[in-house]
Amino acid sequence: MNKAQLVEAIADKVGGRQAAADAVDAVLDAIVRATVSGDRVSVTGFGSFEKVERPARYARNPQTGERVRVKKTSVPRFRAGQGFKDLVSGAKKLPRGGEVSVKKAPKGSLSGGASSTARTTTKKAAAKKATTARKTAAKKATTAKKTVAKKTTAAKKTATKKAAAAKKTAAKKAPAKKATAKKTPGKKTSARKTTAKRAAAR
Repeated sequence: MNKAQLVEAIADKVGGRQAAADAVDAVLDAIVRATVSGDRVSVTGFGSFEKVERPARYARNPQTGERVRVKKTSVPRFRAGQGFKDLVSGAKKLPRGGEVSVKKAPKGSLSGGASSTARTTTKKAAAKKATTARKTAAKKATTAKKTVAKKTTAAKKTATKKAAAAKKTAAKKAPAKKATAKKTPGKKTSARKTTAKRAAAR
């Protein structure tokens, strides 16, 4: 069956030959574009399309037997789903009328499913690690800021207390000096009076 025959086969089901041709073209274009970009196109029960990298290697020319170096290249690969395989092998019977059921196949029936799951898991794990690292760095920075703020506040309080204590000490010492200064002139006056009385008595 070629593309034109495929279009004819589905024309009645999609409402005409033109609609069928457009549908086939759209599906094939989407599969090709996704595969070329490196995505895996998987249709459960039918199969999957994916891009595969082939490393550089040596091969032989079948006509001459000459050894030829083949460059590194990328090739498309199709892997049939379990439902498709079962129908082709005869394990399941193909229904005579109606559409072939290619709905949900058994879990893990599509080849390559584990690799795509592993990629997804790896990406999620990397994202979680990055998020955790960012949160840890933010917490450390916040803790460091709080510690510095606490130390600064404690230093300011200590300096304030010391300044207040120094003021109190200075205030206490200052009145004592004044009092002694006042008492001394009083003593001198009484001494003068005593001397005057003695002189008068003579």
